Amino acid sequence: MSQKPSAIPEITRREAAQVAGAVALSAPFISRVKAANNQIQYAVIGTGGRGRYHLDHWRKVDGGRCVAICDVDDEAIKKALEVAPDKPQTYKDYRELLGRKDIDAVQIATPLYTHFPITRDAMMAGKHVFCEKSLVFKPEEVHALRALCAERPKQTMQVGLQRRYSEFYQTARQMVQKGMIGEVTNVYTQWNRVGLGKTWTPPSWRCFKKYSGGLVGELASHQIDIADWMFDATPEFVTGVGGIDYYKDGRDIYDNCQLIFKYPKGQKLMGSYISTNKHLAMFQGTRTEFGEMIMGTQGTIEITVGTDNEPAIGVWYYEPGPKVEKAGEGKEKAAAATASLTSTGKGGRPLPILLSKDQMSDADSFLAKEMKFAKRWLYGKGIMTPEEPKNPVDTQLESFLECIRTGKKPVADLEIGLNDSTAVILANLAMDEGRRVFFNEMEKMGKTPEPAKAGAAAKKA
Repeated sequence: MSQKPSAIPEITRREAAQVAGAVALSAPFISRVKAANNQIQYAVIGTGGRGRYHLDHWRKVDGGRCVAICDVDDEAIKKALEVAPDKPQTYKDYRELLGRKDIDAVQIATPLYTHFPITRDAMMAGKHVFCEKSLVFKPEEVHALRALCAERPKQTMQVGLQRRYSEFYQTARQMVQKGMIGEVTNVYTQWNRVGLGKTWTPPSWRCFKKYSGGLVGELASHQIDIADWMFDATPEFVTGVGGIDYYKDGRDIYDNCQLIFKYPKGQKLMGSYISTNKHLAMFQGTRTEFGEMIMGTQGTIEITVGTDNEPAIGVWYYEPGPKVEKAGEGKEKAAAATASLTSTGKGGRPLPILLSKDQMSDADSFLAKEMKFAKRWLYGKGIMTPEEPKNPVDTQLESFLECIRTGKKPVADLEIGLNDSTAVILANLAMDEGRRVFFNEMEKMGKTPEPAKAGAAAKKA
């Protein structure tokens, strides 16, 4: 949507039901696929940069039909029509769009502060929802959306965390589960830039805490989710330091952040988000800006998602353990082994992460095995790199349609989205208040205090 903040009108449950044509709020209806050939009819709400990016990718996805788009900005609508499939009808008020009974699902790509009200209204209108990260903006929205979705379990609620749909990241997760890099103790993430660009310059909504989660909400959220996934846990607490040190232009969101999340088993996530240098100390300097390093006791994975112009990269490094000397080999060798633990030594070459399509199996023909062997040899020499068969953005769109048809749980589901949003909210709070913020604080944040009991009130009087 427009980069300038715009008000999202509040409506009551009764008004939402009337707009959406719901029969009864107590028994929510769910849009059924009505289009020819079992096509799911969807709408995209928010046609700014991210919304248009998705519209362009929707053109590559079968099984859906774009029937409507919505944005408050005329220019954004005009640009969206240039890339949108299926010649959709246009709207300025998303509530009018939600009133169409022929729309099965909506994708929400609006500014963060509008995610919850639009998601809430779409769920109440019986639509399946795909909402970009961060899923919600305020503590009260975490609790409200969880309760709303619990009332409507047959409606798909998917979150835009596309790394979950990447074969490279799925393979990295399998390597962690199989113990290939030992016990994972640390994750280091970085999303650094040199300059912030137009969409991060006032009066853009991204520059103000009233509307934005800042660098944590827009960038770090993807990588916090990766740490949760690899650790198979959510953090215990977060601490961090942020500042407005370089961009004195009226913004009140930080232009640099350094975060540490502590997890239950002692694992740590360390994240760096700066706006003055985009160097990336991974992949031997072949990429810049963003990536994740998953560090275990027996190895390290370096990984980053691909873009439309750059492939995903996934490599790993073996971490050799200390040499075990045989009994009776002498004190000299034992001393040398001990000394080797403290030397800097020489690093090993990175090994490519091999996707399932590159793994040899008994079902392969002789020629197929030879081709895979040749590929793996080339990968090892750095001449070729494995490539994902499909952009994860396309995969997550296809998965959304599949979940609607089958009732299958999304890979990036409600709880994953709420955990991620919780981390964003609390990380910003930790920097604002200069303290450790514990994740169990969210249990009470944003909830209306229960009224005091009559007996307690009488005693107090």
